[in-house]
Amino acid sequence: MEIAQENKVLQFVENLSVGNDLPTYRAMAKDALAGMDFPTTRVEDWKYTRVTRITKQNYKSVEATADASAYRIPNMDANVMVFVNGFYDAAQSSIEAQEGVTISAVADMDLEDYLDKLDSIDENVFSLINKAYYTGGAFVRVEKKVVAAKPLHIIHITTGEGVIANTRHFIDVDQSAEMEVICSHHSVNAAESFSNVVLEGSVGVNAGLKVHKLQLEELDMFHISTENFIQEKDARFDINTITLGGLLVRNGLNILVDGENCDTMLNGVYLTKDKQLVDNHTFVDHLQAHCVSDEMYKGVMDGKSKAVFNGKVIVREDSQKIEAFQANGNVLLSRDAEVNAKPELEIYADDVKCSHGCTIGQLDEEGIFYLRARGLGKKSAEQLMTQAFIGEVIERVKNETVQEYIYTQFEERFGWVR
Repeated sequence: MEIAQENKVLQFVENLSVGNDLPTYRAMAKDALAGMDFPTTRVEDWKYTRVTRITKQNYKSVEATADASAYRIPNMDANVMVFVNGFYDAAQSSIEAQEGVTISAVADMDLEDYLDKLDSIDENVFSLINKAYYTGGAFVRVEKKVVAAKPLHIIHITTGEGVIANTRHFIDVDQSAEMEVICSHHSVNAAESFSNVVLEGSVGVNAGLKVHKLQLEELDMFHISTENFIQEKDARFDINTITLGGLLVRNGLNILVDGENCDTMLNGVYLTKDKQLVDNHTFVDHLQAHCVSDEMYKGVMDGKSKAVFNGKVIVREDSQKIEAFQANGNVLLSRDAEVNAKPELEIYADDVKCSHGCTIGQLDEEGIFYLRARGLGKKSAEQLMTQAFIGEVIERVKNETVQEYIYTQFEERFGWVR
């Protein structure tokens, strides 16, 4: 974070309104913005991502209507919450009551107590803007030993030009409880609009949480996502990030593994074309011993698109018997495509099993020749090889209905046929 000399952040939010009677955490976030500035490429974490395309705009926060029916996942029996331009649309939402499971709009809840759990995670200027000015979000709590009968599908729709959507969600999964959440992001006629989303949560002792994030906006809007999670002893946390849309997308994923015997799985796919830029930053902090984290991100870049992958894992001094694995693979389909990758491991314990690796290349010409020799055209052969490359990650998505929906998006957007 850079200290402001000429505060552009306050200019950025001057058209956004927020009530005077704010909870303490929102008032503190609003006050903190006075000492902040937007990151530049001189900041290491933003070295390859210029945010001026976002910050130079004058956004408006407006309620609107948009039909969410087309964005429901086929054959999925789920509770659904719909947010249009960051505002909760109760009329299009459907939540079935279950004892021990609370699903409600954030405006209906007092989050002060829950946010204390995440105080140790640093926030950036965009997440602070979100905290001060968010207009809606989901609050999910699963009580001790309760397994949610249905997943929750949170549908985000941005509509209208020059709109900002600040949405903030919180998930609390108590001891020995289980929950699954799908967050899908869409846009309709939303040129140069900005979706600024924060998803936070805690996974309690021996609890399990799965999150599937599907970024499917049009290629003319901006998206910054921040996920902050903390795991307690014996907790299991899986998160899958699938990015197909957006002109400029930044994903910041931060996980504190603060209990022994935790399992953490991070999977990501990013497919870019034209002049898209997709930036994935992940951070896993192993604070306790006897844990496993497994991260696999793969990207395919075409046209003049760019991608960034920065994955950082820290193993603290007393965190012995850690197994931490990180793999990042990238395929460039055109000479003008670009990727900047930086896997990082910081290990301060001496009894660990850790590895990381990164590959950047083109499709295997021999493989393409082999497929063409068996009757496939060049384009079909390239698609088949790209699908096989990406498929390794998709198969790690532990929900067949979500898997099928992802493959359907590939077919609709890229003409892939399974």
